[in-house]
Amino acid sequence: MILLDGKATSQIIKDSIKNELDSFISNGLRKPHLVAILVGEDGASRTYVDSKERNSIALGFNSTVLRLPDSTSQEELIKIIKSYNVNPEIDGLLVQSPLPKHINESLITQTIAPEKDVDGFHDINMGKLAKGDEGFVSATPLGVMMMLEAYGIETKGKHCVVVGRSNIVGRPMSLLMSSNRKFGNSTVTICHSQTINIESYTLQADILIAALGKPGFITADMVKPGAVVIDVGITRIEDSSRKSGFYLKGDVDFQSVSEKASYITPVPGGVGLMTIAALLSNTFKAYKNNLNLW
Repeated sequence: MILLDGKATSQIIKDSIKNELDSFISNGLRKPHLVAILVGEDGASRTYVDSKERNSIALGFNSTVLRLPDSTSQEELIKIIKSYNVNPEIDGLLVQSPLPKHINESLITQTIAPEKDVDGFHDINMGKLAKGDEGFVSATPLGVMMMLEAYGIETKGKHCVVVGRSNIVGRPMSLLMSSNRKFGNSTVTICHSQTINIESYTLQADILIAALGKPGFITADMVKPGAVVIDVGITRIEDSSRKSGFYLKGDVDFQSVSEKASYITPVPGGVGLMTIAALLSNTFKAYKNNLNLW
C-alpha cells in the first residue's frame, strides 16, 4: 500500500506557483489577490478560511478575509460581492459555506462573477466542465485529479466509482474522471445514499472515491483488493480527551481498508491539503487570465 501524501504533493504544486509568480513580481507585476467572505461564526468555516489566508500569503498573494456577522442581510452580502466583481485588482472571490439560513446560498454563488469564481461553483463554470470547455473546476475534485497525476495513477479504461453526488464534489468528480484527458477516460459509476446494495458497485471499483460525508462508511468488505481509494470525507468527531476537543475522520475506515488498497489517502493529510492547493492554482489562473499572462 502506498500512502497518497497530500502534504508533499500540495507543496510541490504551491512551490511551482510561487516560482512562476516570483518571476512575474520581479518584472514589476502586481500580486494575485484572493478575497474570502465569511459570514457568521461557524468553527469549521473559520478554520478553512484561516488556512486559505495563510497559504495565500505564503505564496506571495494578497489575501483579504472579510468577516461578517450572522446578522448580515442577503442584500448586503450581494452588494459586497458585486463591488468585488467590478474591482479589477481582485482576481479570485469566494464566499465560504455554509451561510446563515436567511441567505440563499445558490443565489450568492451565482452572484459571483464566473471569471473570479475560483471555487468553481457558478453555473457557467459547472456547465463548461460538463461540456469539456475551459473554466474553473471545483477545488476538491481538481485537487484529487492533481493527486492522481502526481502519482502517475493510471485512469484510462478503469472503473471509477464515486460515492456521493454533491455539486461540490461528486458530480464534478464524475465529469473529470470520465473526461477525455490524460488523467481521465475512466468508466464512471455514481452511487449515493439511496443506492441499493452499494457494496456491489464499490467492489467493482478500480478507483474508489468516497465523498458521502459519513465517517467510516467505506469498510474493507466494500473494497476490491488493489483498488485506489480516495477519501474526500472529513468530519469533526468530538473527543474531550484531545486539546482541540475533536479529531478528524474520513468516509473510509482507514485501518482496515489500507490493508486492501494499492493507494490510499489519509485523513487528515490527504485531499484536504490538495483542495487548498487547487484553490490557489485556480486563483493563479484567474490572475493570469486577468492580466493576459498566458
